[in-house]
Amino acid sequence: MEHSALKELYIDELRDIYNAETQLVKALPKMAKASTSDELRSGFESHLEQTKGHVQRLEEIFDALDEKPTGKKCAGMQGLVKEGEEIMDEDFEGEVMDAALISAAQRVEHYEIAAYGCVRSWAELLGENEAVSLLEKTLEEEKETDQKLTELSEQINVEAKSADEEGEEEEQPEPRKKARSARA
Repeated sequence: MEHSALKELYIDELRDIYNAETQLVKALPKMAKASTSDELRSGFESHLEQTKGHVQRLEEIFDALDEKPTGKKCAGMQGLVKEGEEIMDEDFEGEVMDAALISAAQRVEHYEIAAYGCVRSWAELLGENEAVSLLEKTLEEEKETDQKLTELSEQINVEAKSADEEGEEEEQPEPRKKARSARA
């Protein structure tokens, strides 16, 4: 691949990530509001602030490239955000809703980890050393967020299962005694 073609791809993907991050800035407050766990809500709120920082870092990279960050719609993030909205529209409650929100959030994190890993590698190949540093910092933050979500899920998933089992016990009628067979 030619150096200029790689740079064109790099800039195109940076625009894609920029749009993804701006979509996430709008989606995270909704996820925080839908959370019932204070710890999960707080995690979404702090990730919102972190995401705003990711947008600022990308803007720094675009300034250094003398390029505009706009002009691309990230269809991948659009789909992930739509799935998250569909989850919030479900009638899940309590810990089950929180477990569903974590699932949606981790899909977003994995998408971002893949995207930032690629553009960081391309920046390195292109000799964009300042961008490499900024992208690496964001990549590490995305990985940390994913790890925090995993840790939260270990607790919340157990609580969701317990709440589900309690609900099943309340719904089930007393077991009936089996009628004796006429042959017995």
